[in-house]
Amino acid sequence: MKIFVTGTDTSVGKTVFAAALAAALRATYWKPVQSGDLEESDSDRVRMLSGLAPSQILPEAYRLNTPCSPHLAAEIDAVRIDPRRLTLPDVDPLVVEGAGGLLVPLTRDCLFADVVEAWRIPVVLVARTGLGTINHSLLSLEALRARNIPVLGVAFVGEPAPDSEAIVSALGSTARLGRLPMVDPLNRVNLQQAFSANFNLEQFR
Repeated sequence: MKIFVTGTDTSVGKTVFAAALAAALRATYWKPVQSGDLEESDSDRVRMLSGLAPSQILPEAYRLNTPCSPHLAAEIDAVRIDPRRLTLPDVDPLVVEGAGGLLVPLTRDCLFADVVEAWRIPVVLVARTGLGTINHSLLSLEALRARNIPVLGVAFVGEPAPDSEAIVSALGSTARLGRLPMVDPLNRVNLQQAFSANFNLEQFR
């Protein structure tokens, strides 16, 4: 079982969600491309929030210094991203986290969605519950369906927004997997409790 976690935008909570999901599944975690924040990367955050063993956090294929789109960060760092290097690790279960949203460019002629299309693994779309989420979510779902990428459903993050959550699920013809509330303080125990209370793990299997 392999799952790709993407977001409707950057900073929507997908790293926190990915940590919770990986912990619940006792999965291996992989962030193929990290842009910026190398001293406290998404892999570092997942390690702290999930309690996974160091061997379950796979090294990134690309670690880029500049906190911007991977294609530009790579150019600034004088690194050439080769999408052919982004082959899925042969391990199960596996949670893979993208960089930013689905249509983030890895190079001047390759989007992250192109790589996910080649992987053919199911996707969880993480969406915040704030204003604008309906448009961003439905556009992301359209992009996934246009590439025939399987969608497990949408996982919301934030305060309750029942109408937005329902209409995204209905118009997007996809499952509402649950909603992860804001966890405060954010730590491994609180996150795992919040995930367990708001998601049915069987929907991810």
